[in-house]
This record gives sequence, structure tokens and C-alpha cells, in this order.
Amino acid sequence: MASSSKGAAASLLCIKLVVCLCFLGSSQGRGTAKPPFTLRNLPPLEKASSFPAMRHDRYDYIIVGGGTAGCPLAATLSLKYKVLVLERGGSPYGNRNISYMENFHIGLSNTAPDSSSQAFVSTDGVINARARVLGGGTCINAGFYSRASSSFVQDVGWEEDLVNESYPWVEDKVVQWPKIAPWQAALRDGLVEAGVSPFNGYTYDHVSGTKVGGTIFDANGHRHTAADLLAAGDPNNMRVLLHASVHKIVFSSQQGRLRPRAIGVQFADEDGRLHQALLNNNKDSEIIVSSGAIGSPQLLLLSGIGPKNDLKNHNIPVVLHNKYVGKGMADNPMNSIFIPTKSPPRQSLIETVGITEAGVFIEASSGFGQSEESIHCHHGIMSAEIGQLSTVPPKQRSLELAREYAHNKLSLPKEVFQGGFILEKIDGPLSTGHLVLADTDVKNNPAVTFNYFSHPQDLSRCVYGIKTIEKILKTNSFAHLTPDDAGYEMERVLNMSVRANVNLIPKHTNTTESLEQFCKDTVITIWHYHGGCNVGKVVDQQHRVLGVSGLRVVDGSTFSRSPGTNPQATVMMMGRYFGVKILRERLGQAAGV
Repeated sequence: MASSSKGAAASLLCIKLVVCLCFLGSSQGRGTAKPPFTLRNLPPLEKASSFPAMRHDRYDYIIVGGGTAGCPLAATLSLKYKVLVLERGGSPYGNRNISYMENFHIGLSNTAPDSSSQAFVSTDGVINARARVLGGGTCINAGFYSRASSSFVQDVGWEEDLVNESYPWVEDKVVQWPKIAPWQAALRDGLVEAGVSPFNGYTYDHVSGTKVGGTIFDANGHRHTAADLLAAGDPNNMRVLLHASVHKIVFSSQQGRLRPRAIGVQFADEDGRLHQALLNNNKDSEIIVSSGAIGSPQLLLLSGIGPKNDLKNHNIPVVLHNKYVGKGMADNPMNSIFIPTKSPPRQSLIETVGITEAGVFIEASSGFGQSEESIHCHHGIMSAEIGQLSTVPPKQRSLELAREYAHNKLSLPKEVFQGGFILEKIDGPLSTGHLVLADTDVKNNPAVTFNYFSHPQDLSRCVYGIKTIEKILKTNSFAHLTPDDAGYEMERVLNMSVRANVNLIPKHTNTTESLEQFCKDTVITIWHYHGGCNVGKVVDQQHRVLGVSGLRVVDGSTFSRSPGTNPQATVMMMGRYFGVKILRERLGQAAGV
């Protein structure tokens, strides 16, 4: 036993030495002070009602959605061309629920009509959220920054050299290295002890083993978002309108033209007044939809591109029949385990990740359950934190139950929420579903089905992930976090009050069947949904919409699987990548970006 303890201690000492050496290294900007990126050139952020009714401005590019991809795309294109950005939400600046990590859960729980987070419930019963703010998902996510794997880049057919130029363009402006929190350090050490090795130090790269990734939160817990990237553009060439809800894309079908051409959009301002924004007459001018995996297929359908029978059912004139619009929707399923601790852990969002060879990712979060604000809100219903009614099978979940839980939560002892979470989620996934219109109001959510765990390989990966978490809990790295430094008695973890709304490891972890049922019953989301406008089915390799001209889609709706452990790095990079690609198409390599 003594030699075992010495071996574990030596292993932890080795990890700490590697951490130190990795952090001091120079790769990917480590150890070098990068000049601060300023927001001095941020364009004016105007209300949509300021759009001139009489002055007929026309644009080279109209970008629908100022989100994770839309902002870097707009900034890049504005260096040479006139760009209009139409964002349905408001500004992230001055909103403390967006700007500060400590308020992460409060922003997610806000269900007001103008909040930065819009809740939706998939037909599977999993409560989810989509961004409604300039900067998109980077304003409401957990902040973790990690690149896609090299195989993902190859599979989607992107130019590797341009990808490797586009990632650093983002990183130099909005990404930091975290000052790792104790809960994240415990996971890091526990992962390596449990065999998720090697430890790869601090890196943005997607490599098997355990690593510390980047974050868009700075040392003060202040969030940097994709909206900041607008400051890298030319403010004289860019106009950004907030609270601009695009109802549909306008097409011209002139006689003799082989295919419909996108020429503009119709949008409503914050007061409900309708406006029309138009492209100029240059043949290369385009509408670019960057409204996310929910908003982009929804807008194509509302504009008349999609399955003709579905469109006719909503009395939408058919511009182009394409049976694949809204198909191939997927969301990476996640299951989380609550770990009680002897003292309240410091708040932390994702900083450490274990990347297993089996296609399972292990991450952690802590400290958002026991604050006074947390006790009085139902953020857990919307986030990875308490588990969004995760002890209730998905088909039985509802927003009404969420509200009931929020009320009953007040009667629970504060100690019930004292602890952290270890999360497992799967790569891919292979299970897919679909999106259809619920009505023709763009402000309402469409009906989305993800079919979690319908593919057996997804389910087997989840079982592997739960078993890996069980191994981590048995390591020395977690023993000191428990009462009496005695480690975790599984009975205590298993028998915590179901009323606390935490999902617990099932009692019969030795049987695959019980773990499979646990995965199905406690599935939640970490907001990595994608698909609906897949390459080769809705858009071509250059992301031009098939069957029409003057229209592209640039965002995660084009992905058939989620990139890396967390997609925001690749989606921001994607905006820059396609911005440069488009400029080079028009200007050649002399584009100078």
C-alpha cells in the first residue's frame, strides 16, 4: 500500500512538473505576453429602427446573424467591401450576466423575451438554449477553447494552411490561458491517474490524453466574445443593426435566369416595423446566413427553400424544393455526475478535458450550485450545472416542471448543492434527427428532434464515459476533496436526495444494461447541436446554397459532426476562414488579409 501511495505521489509530481514546463513554453503563445487587442475600432452598434426607410443603401454582403461565425466573417469582409450585419438580439456590452463568469448561470436562466438566451425543448424532452445576442453562443457558453482535430479539417475539405492562419487570428484577440481552478486541477490529475494519458499540458490542439485548453474568460473572469472580433474590421465599411429579426430572404426570378437569385432580406426592427435591405447589383454580392444550427435552416424554410410539402403546409411559396433542409440535426449528448465535497469548491467552468481513444470527452464544472443567487434560480434546468431535471426521464421534462423545481429548491439545505460536476459527452454523434417549422414566426422556435442515443455506438460510448468517471472518483486526486479525506463511498454518491435534482451514478454499475438506461434517462445537453444545412446536401463545398445563387450558409448548421471537444474555436475560425476565402475568390491572393 505504501509503495502504491508513493507511486501515485510521484505521478502527481510528474504531472505538476509537466504543467509548469508546458506553461512556460512558447508554443501557441504560451509564456509570451501578446499585445492587448483593443475594441477601439468596434463599429457603432445601432438599433434596427435606425435603418433608413428612405435612403436606399445597398451592400456587397448582408450577413444574417452576428454570432460566433458571423462576427469574424463580417470583420474580414469589411476590410474590402461594404457589409451589413443583422443581429436578432442585443449587445453583449454592459450586460453583467454575459460579461462575468460568476453570472454564467444567471444569464442562462433568464427566459425574458429579450434575454440573451432563448430556451427551447427538443421533442426528445431535453431542455436546451440558443443564443439571442451579438456574439452568439460565445456570450452564453462555458468559455472553453479547443481546436478541431486534424482529421475533422481533412474530412470537411478545408485548406490546412488557411485553417492554421485563421485559428491564431482568433486566438490573438479573444483567447487566454486559464489560471486553473482547484476542481479543474483535481480532474486533470484524476484523469491521468485513471489512465486518460498522456498529459499534454496547455494546448489548443485536439490530441488524445488529458490537457488544459484555452478560455475566452480572462484572469478577472471577464468574458471576451466573438463580438469583439468586429473591431478587427473596417468600421467605415460595416453597419451592425441589433434587434433585427430577419423574416425571409428575398429572391429575384428574372426571365431567362436559370436559378433564383438572393437579392436582399426582409427584417423587423425592435418595434415590429418591417424593412428591406438589398444587395448592390454586383454579381458577386451575397446574402450570408450565419444564424446557427437552429436559425439557419429555419430561415431557409421560411424563405421557401426546403421540402415542398412542408412549405406548402405553412402556405410558404416554394422557391426551391430541397428535402435535406432541416435534416441531419444532431446534438452531442452529455451526462453529468454530481460530486459532494467537504467545502464549497471555487467556481470554475471547463478548463481541463480528457480526450479518450473511445471518442468520449471528460470535463468538469464547479461552484455554481451553492451561491445565494444560484439557490434562488433554476439555472440548473438550463445548464450543465445541476442537470436540468436530469433525474426525470426526458419525455417527462417540461418548463413547468422546471419552474416547480425552482420553487421547491428554496426548501433544500444549502449543503445539498455543495460540490462539483464531472461531465462526459461523446464525439460525433452518430444519432441524428430533424428540424421542422412549428409556425411561420421567426421569433418562435422550430420543432427539433435529435434522437439521442438512437445509434448503438453512441450509447456504448456513454457507458464507457460513465465507467471512466467512476475510475476518476476512485483516484487519490479526489480523496482530499471528501469528508475526512477518505475518498468517496459510492453509497453516499448514489443515495443523495433525488429532490436535489442531481443525476447520480446508478447502483448497478457492473451491468451494461443499467448504465445504458442511466445514459438515456439522464441525458442533457452542452449546446453543441449542429446540422440542418449539411455540405453536399444543402450547400456545396464553398457553402453556397445549392440550386440558387447569391446565397451562402456559414456556421455550425453545415457540420455533420461537432468539431473537437467544444465547437466555438472552430466556428469562430470558420468565420475568418470563409471571409478570407471569399476575398481571395474576388481579389486573388492579393486580397491582403
